[in-house]
Amino acid sequence: MPLDLVDYESKTPEAIKAFWQSRDDAKQKQLESGKADQGERAGVTGGKNMDGFTDLITEIVKKNGLAHAQIHQQKAALTLPGYFRPTKLWDIIVMHKGQLIAAVELKSQVGPSFGNNFNNRTEEAIGTAHCLWTAYREGAFGKQPRPFIGWLMVVEDAPGSRTPVRDKSPHFPTFKEFNGASYLNRYDILCQRLMQEQLYSAASLIASPRDAVSSGVHGSLSDLTSFKTFVTSLAGHVATVAAQLE
Repeated sequence: MPLDLVDYESKTPEAIKAFWQSRDDAKQKQLESGKADQGERAGVTGGKNMDGFTDLITEIVKKNGLAHAQIHQQKAALTLPGYFRPTKLWDIIVMHKGQLIAAVELKSQVGPSFGNNFNNRTEEAIGTAHCLWTAYREGAFGKQPRPFIGWLMVVEDAPGSRTPVRDKSPHFPTFKEFNGASYLNRYDILCQRLMQEQLYSAASLIASPRDAVSSGVHGSLSDLTSFKTFVTSLAGHVATVAAQLE
């Protein structure tokens, strides 16, 4: 059956505009309250930055055969068991007839301190997936097909994220693809390898400048990590599950 990508090409710019607007609104609200966080943190703690993508993912699930799936977005229902720790809080969980259909992490990073968070995001992404798949292997979700596990990252497209970065490795050389790679390039490599190592069903990097609050402009660094590839993979997985559960 043909996949329904719910016109993601027109809806993605709206999600991007909502992302930047939510950050601006959160910072303004905290300034008015007199309790503003330092730096860019005020734009993060509002908690609504990725809602546009949540809505789009929800629509893709519903339009590809699982209209009655339980799509959890509230914190109380977003916990899954882990193997190396008791539980992990996800951003979106899709359940249907007691089966875990999908779990998605939605992340973002804006400047100016791109270097401060890249390693943390990398370790978090790898650890989260490894913990879940080990729990899956050990039967934490019962006997069911492999779920869709997704990782979606929005990174500010700015000089700081585009500038080549040098690393120091005094004992052994780093892999050559990292030599002089910008933080956007590093995130792209990360996403590709997360999929290559089968840690995530799909991992996507979206680059967007701060002034996209009015235009919704965004881009990808490779076809493999594009948002189109992400939504196509998700839609295909959902359609397959729907056909199996008929």
